Amino acid sequence: MSVLAGAVREIQTALRSGRVTPATRTKFQAAALMLRDERARVRAEQNSTERHRAEQLKRLDDIAKTLAMNAVRDQSLMALLAEDAVVSDEARSLKREVLRTAGIETSSETDVDEAPPVESLPAVSKPRVVPQSVVSRQMANPFLAPDFSAGHRTFLLADEPGLGKTAQALLAAEAANAYPLLVVVPNVVKTNWVREAGLWTPRRSATVIHGNGDSIDGFADIVVVNYEVLDRHVGWLGDFGFRGMVVDEAHFIKNKTSQRSRHVLELSERIRSFTARPLLMALTGTPLINDIEDFLAIWQFLGWIDEKKPRADLMDALAGTGLSPADPGFDAAARRCVVDLGIVRRRKVDVAADIPPRRIADLPVELDGPAGRSIRAAERDLARRMVARYSDALANRRSGELVEGIDHDLVRQVARWEQKDAAAATDGDNVFAMMRRIGQAKAGLAADYAAQLARSAGKVVFFAKHVDVMDVAEETFTKQGVRFSSIRGDQSATARQRNIDAFVDDPGVTVAVCSLTAAGVGINLQVASNIVLAELSWTAAEQTQAIDRSHRIGQTEPVTAWRIIAAQTIDARIAELIDGKAGLAAAALDGSEEEVGSSADVQHEALVALLTAELEAAPISRRT
Repeated sequence: MSVLAGAVREIQTALRSGRVTPATRTKFQAAALMLRDERARVRAEQNSTERHRAEQLKRLDDIAKTLAMNAVRDQSLMALLAEDAVVSDEARSLKREVLRTAGIETSSETDVDEAPPVESLPAVSKPRVVPQSVVSRQMANPFLAPDFSAGHRTFLLADEPGLGKTAQALLAAEAANAYPLLVVVPNVVKTNWVREAGLWTPRRSATVIHGNGDSIDGFADIVVVNYEVLDRHVGWLGDFGFRGMVVDEAHFIKNKTSQRSRHVLELSERIRSFTARPLLMALTGTPLINDIEDFLAIWQFLGWIDEKKPRADLMDALAGTGLSPADPGFDAAARRCVVDLGIVRRRKVDVAADIPPRRIADLPVELDGPAGRSIRAAERDLARRMVARYSDALANRRSGELVEGIDHDLVRQVARWEQKDAAAATDGDNVFAMMRRIGQAKAGLAADYAAQLARSAGKVVFFAKHVDVMDVAEETFTKQGVRFSSIRGDQSATARQRNIDAFVDDPGVTVAVCSLTAAGVGINLQVASNIVLAELSWTAAEQTQAIDRSHRIGQTEPVTAWRIIAAQTIDARIAELIDGKAGLAAAALDGSEEEVGSSADVQHEALVALLTAELEAAPISRRT
């Protein structure tokens, strides 16, 4: 082990000096060969304890990771780690020499450097892309062998929304040490998974696959990918060596003929071939959508059944009942066998004493593609325009004394000027137009999430500020076959009440699409306990009024409001400001003398924050 560590240190030193020489490449390949052989030797060792072998393998993994991270600097080194790389005579000779120096005799002068045999593994589809960072990770352990030491269970976690399925899955992975962990999710929640991982497993790094995966961290412990891009990455994901896999909103794979279902099942089969009984978790609030057939893909993902019949664990459990399918009590006994394999379900009403009666849950989403880039560019332009205004105000001052730092009074004044201009503006170059564009970009993602909630938890109230956001949401619901009622400001009283009644009384109408201003007061929608806020209000009071359409007398379940927030935009800052104002409102109700802010205050503070951040990034000297 010390010889290997020393060889890797020498390679590091050589690489820091600049150009990669032939001698460095030879030493690199020899070290990789020794790492592989030592790993095979430790695994085959019969006279050591399981703990000792695990410690040795971890040390080898650390050395291999260091070697691979240095290989990233030069493509010629990475090529030496490929499966079809030719082992040079110089590398073989150096390997024997190093081993003899360490007092280890080789078996012969003609070492055979083929990898140790492993079980044949099922083929996976050829990858469309393999991100460079993933190549580096794979090269850190290029001779990865199957791990059959694990003994984890598999689970179908079917809690209702809002009861912490994400946290439970992450904590289960930590308890089982099921890393690296693959998480397959709908697009709208993939950013939230990374945030939750930071909260519940802070020692574990998490990364998200966007598009072709160019920005992912190939050395992360948790890899999050959405269904929509899974087809591009199924190849390398199958070869990555995952020891755990989570499928969120698992009812998405109920159709076994769909592409995403096939990819998920292919990956789970590949993982089971690599790790005996890995941690596999299916999360869904809708375990049974239409009939028993909806379960089958989930059970196959978990390894309880194959395409035609139960696998060994379930077959043993069924045989243990002593009943045959012809016996009267077989169905109930079989159902209990399946539940005992690992089906867990809780309802909000059953745990109401353990959670707040009303809560706000934020779901940050990444705005990808042209719309996201356009919004971020507009935000930069707005910040730069305010910086120019700030600079002009400084330059027009009479005093010539140079003072470093930000003039916060002037920042607030510039924000007021911008706010005043935005209120009178007719073009789209202002903060109000930017928030509308953000709402439009979020509309489809928010509607997707509302549709998921409607399928898993029953009726959902969907709030938006702008008509075009409501239009996009309704188009999405129509395409997905979700029946909805529309409650808008331009409706007659008769039409409005007819739509409210349809949502309240008709079990088939599962979503109410509501205007935040027109439907935020004066109506009772307590038939729903889940609310989706597709756009942010400018005030905490307006947000509370919307939530209170469901959180009111007659509501029998805890209410959850899901705020869809565009990450890394002014949207996130406004959410923080609204929460702050809500805190002031609560304090005021308790007798505080603090003034409760208005919508203008939130707009102003958002502009102040935007300008301040830009000035901190590029400081300007001021004269007084």
